[in-house]
Formats: sequence, C-alpha cells, structure tokens
Amino acid sequence: MYKVIEKEILHENLVKMEIEAPLVAKSAKPGQFIILRVDEKGERIPLTIADFDRKKGTVTIIFLEVGKTTKKLGTLEVGDCIESFTGPLGEPSDIRKYGTTICVGGGVGIACLYPIARALKEKGNRVISILGARTKSLLIMEKEIGKYSDELIVVTDDGSKGRKGFVSDALKELIDKGVKVDLVMAIGPVIMMKVISDLTKPYGIKTLVSLNPIMVDGTGMCGSCRVTVNGEIKFACVDGPEFDGHGVDFDNLMLRNNRFREEEGIALKRYMEEQWQCIGMGKKHGDKA
Repeated sequence: MYKVIEKEILHENLVKMEIEAPLVAKSAKPGQFIILRVDEKGERIPLTIADFDRKKGTVTIIFLEVGKTTKKLGTLEVGDCIESFTGPLGEPSDIRKYGTTICVGGGVGIACLYPIARALKEKGNRVISILGARTKSLLIMEKEIGKYSDELIVVTDDGSKGRKGFVSDALKELIDKGVKVDLVMAIGPVIMMKVISDLTKPYGIKTLVSLNPIMVDGTGMCGSCRVTVNGEIKFACVDGPEFDGHGVDFDNLMLRNNRFREEEGIALKRYMEEQWQCIGMGKKHGDKA
C-alpha cells in the first residue's frame, strides 16, 4: 500500500498529491510515469511523475478529476493508501546539453514538464519556458518552473495572467525574433502538441512530445497505448512516452483517445450516483439516530 503524505487542491478538480513510494522515487527519472490502482477493484491509470524526492522516498502526481478513477483518487486524504503504484515506467527524457531549449507546457502537462525543465537546466542548457492555461486559476507550477528557467513566458486564453493567446503564439514570436532554438519539449493536450509540432517542422527544430494515450498494463503486452510514429507502430508505455513530434500521427491519436469517451462517461455517472446514494443512506441513518 502507498500512503498519501500530502494533498493540495490546486483548483476545482485539480489535485496535487505526494505519495510515499520509496522504491519508485529511488529509480525515477524525468519524463517517466507510474500506473496506479486506487483500490483492489479499480482500473489501472497512467500518470506522469510531476516530481520525486529520493531522500523522502516520495513521488508527486498532479491530476484532473475527469473520470471515475481520478474522481475516486481525489477523495483520498492524507494518511489514506493507494492499492498499487507501479513504476517508474517508460523511457526517461534524453537529458543532455542541447543549447537553447524551449519547454512548452499546457494545462496539467505543465506538471510533467517540471522535472524535465529542471534537469535540462542542471545540464547547462539555456531554458525558456512557455506555460499556458485557459485562465489564471488553472495555471500551475509557475514558480517551480520559473526557478529553472532563464526566461518564463505565461499565456492564458482569456488574458487573466500574462499574455492573452496560446503557447504556439509565444513560440512563433521567439522564432520570428531569430532565437536559435535547439530543442522544443512540448507537453499538454494532444491538439496543443500537434500545433507546436506543425509550427516547428518547417524550421527543422527538434521537437519532442510526451504522449499519454489509453494504457492498461504498462509493459507493451496489451497494445492499447499504440501510436503511429513515422509510419511505424510504437507503444507509448515502453517506447515512449516521448516521441519525435514531427513523426506522430496526432489525428489518429486523437481518434483513439476518444474511442471510449462514451463508456467513460457512463462509468463516471454510475460512480457519482453511487456516491450520492451512500450520502443519502448516511443522512437517513443519521436522522434515525
């Protein structure tokens, strides 16, 4: 069992948890992920490692409560335990001295970007970070990533923090200014990574993206996380999660990610109804008492 050491509500439905997992923390590297199961009857879901502390033996995850499992995970409090917490999984980021690296993060993808930006800076790279969110309240880890950035650019869709616009606008502006970019690392919604990759391709800028498709076992056996990269089938759990953004078939990936949207909605609705029934029963028994 893996104990919740700290919990912080970053925003409505956006949760940060620090989990006691010494063996995972000991081996974790930037870019890797874990697969967890909340309880013995729960499904397995992948979450990218947002941070790790080898001394404390903890791993930090950040997630949006968007489905049944993440909703259930979000109900855990400090002291509660997670049934299984498997990792680190996947290939770690290729951290070396590139020169000028631009780290682009959108939404919850910013959390995944943090350990990578930190490692790139510690390798002696010039790090320019571009962080984007729909609105100010959804912007996360600005200070943490800013600590390891030579330049930090914040954009929001509504202009409530930083510039108004999208991360792709800020990246295009840097390129147009003549900034020599040696690497772009983009993590966020699939459509964001597609736009960034399409933007950098004509300039021949090396662009890496981190993919989080449907995943079950995390060992490449089930094949549910397969993605097409440069015309070849790859498995995000063992070949990734990072891939050449210029080779990823993003359109196919978006179709696959939406494949079980209806079933996920039904499962979430059933779970929420069960929770309300439990609350109702509790109130009923309380009235009798």
